[in-house]
Amino acid sequence: MTTTAADSAPGSNPPATAPEPTDENIWLEEIYGEEQLAWVREQNARTEDLLEDADYAALEGSILEVLDSTDRIAMVGKRGDWYYNFWKDQANPKGLWRRTTWESYCTDAPEWDILLDVDALAAAEGIEWVFHGATFLRPADGEPHRHALLALSPDGGDANRYREYDVEARGFVAPADGGFDLPTAKGNVSWLDQDTLLVASTAEGLPSTASSYARTAVTLRRGGPLATAPRLFEVAENHMMAVVAHDSTPGFERTFAVDYIDFFNQRTSVLQDGAWVEIDVPTDVNISVHREWLLFRPRQDWAVNGTVYPAGSLLTAHFDDYLAGSRDLAVLFTPDTHTSLQSWSWTRNFLLLNLLRDVSSEIRVLDPSAPGGSGESGAWASSLLDACPPLHDVNAYAVDDEDEGPSDGGAGDDFWLVATGFTTPSTLMRGTLKRGSTPSGGAANGAYDSAGTAGVVSSHTTVKASPSFFDDSRYEVQQHFAVSADGTRVPYFQVASRDLVLDGQNPTQLSGYGGFEVSRTPAYSGTVGRAWLERRTAAAAGPGAAAHSRGGVYVVANIRGGGEYGPGWHRAALQENRHRAYEDFAAVARHLISRGVTSRERLGCVGGSNGGLLVGNMLTNYPELFGAVSCGVPLLDMRRYTRLSAGHSWIAEYGDPDVAEQWEFIRTFSPYHLLRDGVEYPETFIWTATSDDRVGPVQARKMAARMLAMGIPNVWFHEALEGGHAGASDNRQAAALQARSQHFLWRTLAGDAS
Repeated sequence: MTTTAADSAPGSNPPATAPEPTDENIWLEEIYGEEQLAWVREQNARTEDLLEDADYAALEGSILEVLDSTDRIAMVGKRGDWYYNFWKDQANPKGLWRRTTWESYCTDAPEWDILLDVDALAAAEGIEWVFHGATFLRPADGEPHRHALLALSPDGGDANRYREYDVEARGFVAPADGGFDLPTAKGNVSWLDQDTLLVASTAEGLPSTASSYARTAVTLRRGGPLATAPRLFEVAENHMMAVVAHDSTPGFERTFAVDYIDFFNQRTSVLQDGAWVEIDVPTDVNISVHREWLLFRPRQDWAVNGTVYPAGSLLTAHFDDYLAGSRDLAVLFTPDTHTSLQSWSWTRNFLLLNLLRDVSSEIRVLDPSAPGGSGESGAWASSLLDACPPLHDVNAYAVDDEDEGPSDGGAGDDFWLVATGFTTPSTLMRGTLKRGSTPSGGAANGAYDSAGTAGVVSSHTTVKASPSFFDDSRYEVQQHFAVSADGTRVPYFQVASRDLVLDGQNPTQLSGYGGFEVSRTPAYSGTVGRAWLERRTAAAAGPGAAAHSRGGVYVVANIRGGGEYGPGWHRAALQENRHRAYEDFAAVARHLISRGVTSRERLGCVGGSNGGLLVGNMLTNYPELFGAVSCGVPLLDMRRYTRLSAGHSWIAEYGDPDVAEQWEFIRTFSPYHLLRDGVEYPETFIWTATSDDRVGPVQARKMAARMLAMGIPNVWFHEALEGGHAGASDNRQAAALQARSQHFLWRTLAGDAS
């Protein structure tokens, strides 16, 4: 079993504590202090004076047009006979929660049944509500879905207020009538039955972990007080959080609790006969349950009864048999050097695997009723779903796995396909899976194994397609590979005009993330298309000069720390190896320069959250490679990050700066402590949000303040007063946020390029 810091033996000698560096800006850590917010408003005004010119106004309007477009796909989720959607546009900036029928949804102008107007709710209650989703109570057989818990954030942060809503009565169930209404807090909620909730919360005096999340879970009866509800589950204070959930699948009803030790380690237990029974796996093995099946995805190689299953594989066993002690595991997927498992989804009778092969999508369908081949005893038959063009991201997931199967006239084996690419607007398709007998020309979308044997037949058709917000025919997508400092090949995508001139003068925006096993995949963005690709430099002028204007080049780097090649790709840049992610990103920058795509003065980088830490390290460790840095909602002060907002939860990713030995490597990627006098830094824009309760605004504030005090020229700061970690709670705020970043980069990098 994986050992974590939380499992250290009692009485062991504590590690040496790292010293506290001098921090002249610690006063800015009081997020809502009057003096601190006055400083924020001063910096905001300064930045707005710089950026918000006539070009900015046009750009913001163009981006808002994309975000508010009524031609966008209204993505839906099926509950019973209805298809639910949450929608924002110009007329409804906070959004509408609504539903329609399948027949209506398939038309060009669906008739929507409006359930909740969030703008009207905010106006009536005087709170700037942000809708964060709905969780339905499973109804009795034959009854419609009626009661739901709505998650509403007062400022766009992670803390939600959960309120019971009756979709048939079109209103909240008042607490005086027994309705559930949980105070705003971080946590999670699950229905146990119509009168009982399982609640993990930090509200009403319930304890929180050092990461600011819920430490305990309680059983809350309708009408009862949360503060004194019976305790159900508890985790250690230095663990990340407690989660409870009830699976109400008929015939497979189970209650689960998860002790999230950290981001990558957890213990899962199931309630049996009134007692918690831990599912016996290493803490770094992710598990999920579907009906009778238990799935395992190890993050490191896992030895079971003499067999070693590689990290990133997918295994299965019968749930009851495994809990009874059997360790008869079947292999459903084995990664290779090019292919990784990203996610999976169950229909009623089949399992869909979403894979990446060199960062392009591949989808396989597994049939639990059919034994597989390839010498994998007990594995399920696997068929390739023909739906993935090269250099695209295509994801398959179930429409409603709890519906009846196709043989009963239900949608249980229906699936959604969402396909997108950098120059391909998103397309929504719907398909049906069924077992085939022989390959036939009529099954154009059929899925067959490598030997041509009939597997699962898949028919799918297009339901909705997004419009194009820029002339995508003028651009091409290429994939290239840079070589990092240790010889690792690092892929990246380049989106540029088909007539790109390789003379080093193209304004180029390089984006990346490289953390938490998050993959950056091809995705269409009308915002990037309009704000960067289609924006043009001024044409050259003067005697003998050939007029030439050029658009921007957009690049996405798939650096280590992400999940593009599975958990090994992520682990390669953990903690003391964090520098590998930054070396990878720098290698991509150098590769772009060496190929003649761009040059230092034309190359900028942009990233948010962990990506903000990434570009913060480009600023401080690789200033010679970049002309501009746009750094959003970032981690930057890695000495104090564990004490700010939810920072303690990321120790597994970065390390613990309070431990002297670990601070020695963390300090090498702590931008706040790496600033030096006499360095020519790129022009810098740092942006954040006051209401961000995940990373928080503090680190961005302090970084900007230190750079300004050092006299570093061209440093700009902006802090949105609401919007949470996303930096925006409606389309108008999102357009302003994106316009500022894009306009800053263009002003800095396009210059006199021609």
